[in-house]
Amino acid sequence: MGAPKRKIINDPVYGFITINHPLIFSILAHPYYQRLRRITQMAMGQLVYPGAVHTRFHHSLGAYHLMGNAVNELRSKGTEITEEEETAVKAAILLHDIGHGPYSHALEHVVVKGVHHEALSLQIMHEMNTAFDGQLTLAIQIFTGAYHKPFLHQLISGQLDVDRMDYLSRDSFFCGVSEGVIGYDRILKMLVVVDGQLMIEEKGIYSVEKFLVARRQMYWQVYLHKTVLSAEKMLVKILERARSLYTSADAAMQTQSSLDYFLGVFNGTMDAHALAQFCALDDHDIMHAIKRWSAHPDRVLSLLCGRFLSRQLYKTTIQSEPFSPATIAAKQKESLDSFELEASEVGYVCFTGEATNTLYQTKDERINILFKDGSIKDISLIDNALIHQNLSAAIKKNYICQLL
Repeated sequence: MGAPKRKIINDPVYGFITINHPLIFSILAHPYYQRLRRITQMAMGQLVYPGAVHTRFHHSLGAYHLMGNAVNELRSKGTEITEEEETAVKAAILLHDIGHGPYSHALEHVVVKGVHHEALSLQIMHEMNTAFDGQLTLAIQIFTGAYHKPFLHQLISGQLDVDRMDYLSRDSFFCGVSEGVIGYDRILKMLVVVDGQLMIEEKGIYSVEKFLVARRQMYWQVYLHKTVLSAEKMLVKILERARSLYTSADAAMQTQSSLDYFLGVFNGTMDAHALAQFCALDDHDIMHAIKRWSAHPDRVLSLLCGRFLSRQLYKTTIQSEPFSPATIAAKQKESLDSFELEASEVGYVCFTGEATNTLYQTKDERINILFKDGSIKDISLIDNALIHQNLSAAIKKNYICQLL
């Protein structure tokens, strides 16, 4: 037996990330994991922040790195985490986004109707577990919250999970905005486990406050930026139009990719065949389809695709109150006249909706603070104006998108 294999990966956010376990190597080498290199983390964010071209692959590696740090920190405070548990929780965080489809959240439920990315992640994990002779069994237990140490699951999916810590830090870095910069290293140092539950030491409260504020600012400034929203809605409308027109007889609709399967054949059941088709899809297939459809005889489809490719997006207005019926009617008439479309096609060129900051549902805002005297309080009960504002502020905005 030689020395165990070890690899270091240079990451622009954290420096060197170490890979040193055979199971982790197997996961990284798997085609389903490599697919994440072809799925951008922020979908259309790059149309506003040109640097935001990082992928789900980058993000899951970063979260893996932070998980390693969190495990070391908790062990140093006397929390028992075995070697097996450490490998399993790292495997689980590497795979937590494996079920994301092309353009991630922007097209969730659009390409594959009615199937959530977390359910897909779990299904893909089970598939890989079979291929790996059961080596992912513990990782799956932790991922689903079925393991008897809840804090391991909370590190993957909780209010202060390493997933959020990584995407806030990474998205800020690649966008070039400072709003999402959080002291992730300080938060990790403040983590502690009491009775199997993850919490934060009292002196970490300001770091958590910064984390909550950063998340909120990133949401409105970056993730729900009106131009990002506009591009993502255009992507959705293109796929909806394609689906409404799709027949296997129409050669101009065929993309020669797995997208054809999901537009034409898929019946809603994610069996092994459908899963293999899904894992063959990535951002490139969608972009290829859009380029192809920009020459399609259907006026609406070719119009939307052509405009998308040249970044001539919807004009989008965002406000807190709903738009008046008169405003909507006027804008719809304007769009229909300008493109000479039928009234039935208005939903593709002018529509309204609600943008929701989904990260702010107080029912899952369980951040417990451990005080020096041993008492534990939920963060929402702590007398701190900034945190209260963050936990209770409005989470809905109304938008209207119009093609001119």
